[in-house]
Amino acid sequence: MSYLFYLDGVLLPVTPGKVRMTVKSRNGTAQLLDGGELNLPESPALTEVELELLLPYRYYPFVNSGWQQPLAYLNLFERLKTEKRHTQFIVNRTGQNHSLRFGTNLTVALEDYIVEEDAQELGDDMRVTLRLRQWKPYAVKTVTETAGGSKAQPQRETSGAPSASTYTVKKGDCLWNIAKLFLGDGSRWREIYNLNTDKIVNPNLIYPGQVLTLP
Repeated sequence: MSYLFYLDGVLLPVTPGKVRMTVKSRNGTAQLLDGGELNLPESPALTEVELELLLPYRYYPFVNSGWQQPLAYLNLFERLKTEKRHTQFIVNRTGQNHSLRFGTNLTVALEDYIVEEDAQELGDDMRVTLRLRQWKPYAVKTVTETAGGSKAQPQRETSGAPSASTYTVKKGDCLWNIAKLFLGDGSRWREIYNLNTDKIVNPNLIYPGQVLTLP
């Protein structure tokens, strides 16, 4: 099985040897009167991802297509930190016949990264450890007081995104960007994918000319 790793739409130059994805529990417990203990399931905590990445200074046979000098990737990581924005972390896993086994598509924020330079072990190359954490959208509800008590007002849509029933894919498009444009939130890309499973086999691969149905 082969792997391709993408961060912010950029194919990482060398496939990491391993990736660790941690989903922590937030379950609580309650003590029963008879001395027993009761498990109180809660929604899981945000997924955490850690991977070690080689940034080669020169081309090697195992380097992925689109390889760039280490500085290009270091600039990407720095932008993700300084701009304090979330992005997509995607892993494509394919079998010997190039069919998609399963994929990972997480909206994440870059928590921190460690850059290592070791002349004896790495030569001119660099090694970077990335730590990512899942990001989920949130909204603030407006509450107004009424005679009968307080009432939460539904959040108003303020994205100003255009509306359309279909969209024709253009070069350079991805489901995240289309969802951002038409739905006001890139993390809603799966809604578009679910409406177009007859056209899209791999949600990470769409092609110019495809006409997609929009929510």
